[in-house]
Amino acid sequence: MASPAFEEIADTFEFLEDWEDRYRHVIELGRAMPPLDPALQVPATKVEGCASQVWIMPRIEARRFDFQGESDAMIVRGLIAILHALYAGLPVDEVERVNAQAELARLGLDEHLSAQRSNGLRAMIGRIRQLAADAG
Repeated sequence: MASPAFEEIADTFEFLEDWEDRYRHVIELGRAMPPLDPALQVPATKVEGCASQVWIMPRIEARRFDFQGESDAMIVRGLIAILHALYAGLPVDEVERVNAQAELARLGLDEHLSAQRSNGLRAMIGRIRQLAADAG
């Protein structure tokens, strides 16, 4: 069920055996992501439950889900980029069917993120699912 963009990330993670290299790759994914307009970094788009500042702005076109995201932490920007690869372009009614935990486990993130980052990642996934449900 994963998108080609997510599969590419999974393939890269498989190739990179060292976790420092994987973290660097996550940060690079975040750097490559377009920034979210500061005018959209408002309480309505803020994700609660993250230790870092995180904003997610949905974009729904032709009943397909997409979003922009931003964080003040580079590793979290990278996690947003990974979630974007996982969810962007899906029909809004398919977003909640994605087993994000299983897909992210393929990357080993479940074992290599701090408890705080893992909680924040779950909060971002919850927010994405809620935004898609609201749009559906």
